[in-house]
Amino acid sequence: MKLLKERAGGRGVGESPIVQTGVRLMVPFLQLFGLYVIVHGHYSPGGGFQGGVALGASFILLALAFDMKTSLRFFSEGANNLMGNAGALIFTGVGALCAIMGGLFLDYSALDRIIPMGPIEWRSFGIFLVEVGVGLAVMSIMASLFWDLASGGEMDEGL
Repeated sequence: MKLLKERAGGRGVGESPIVQTGVRLMVPFLQLFGLYVIVHGHYSPGGGFQGGVALGASFILLALAFDMKTSLRFFSEGANNLMGNAGALIFTGVGALCAIMGGLFLDYSALDRIIPMGPIEWRSFGIFLVEVGVGLAVMSIMASLFWDLASGGEMDEGL
């Protein structure tokens, strides 16, 4: 590996300052767009899955342009586990709460018994909560799959 770095002028074989600068500029906008798609998913096309894919792709892009350790520095394994579990808990929690309150699974109008906002407002807010949960879970799964496949199951080795 040391010989390869010497041949590339002190950089790693695949490292390019142009690609790395482009990724540094693109990642914040990609993450902002992913959050926008999640938040506006109940009003417009898109939603939790598409926004979660965009957020997960931003961390994959960091790993591809730099290395695995850079990606893990911005989104650690612990944070990834927390986000994935929180997303699944939000989705199933909203559905279970709807069923507990006397409705069907994900029948958001049943949540009107908790906080009387009206069934139509609860449908909009319930869909928003589900989109957030799905977005967090999809982001976490995408990042985990890439990290595991790229490192051969050993996260410390990297790409």
